[in-house]
Amino acid sequence: MTMPQLEPPVADAPPCSDTLTDYDRLHLVTYLRLLDAEADGADPDEVARIVLRIDPAREPDRARHAHATHLARAQWMTRVGYRDLLRQGMH
Repeated sequence: MTMPQLEPPVADAPPCSDTLTDYDRLHLVTYLRLLDAEADGADPDEVARIVLRIDPAREPDRARHAHATHLARAQWMTRVGYRDLLRQGMH
């Protein structure tokens, strides 16, 4: 099983899947950081720079797209994806 990493490389967008992926497992910490930043009302450009390590001044479209899609995937994890994590932990 893929283990979460503190700062794994970030794709322009996470996978679009109805099930938990290796990318999701690898980016659990990233997703948690995005959710925390959202709850704190952090500026998306700052979050892209700090959490996703994409410079919004140099790549504004990429930074905004990566932030939006990864945040959406993180939110999906809180609604659906966590179930797969729990099931896998029980085996």
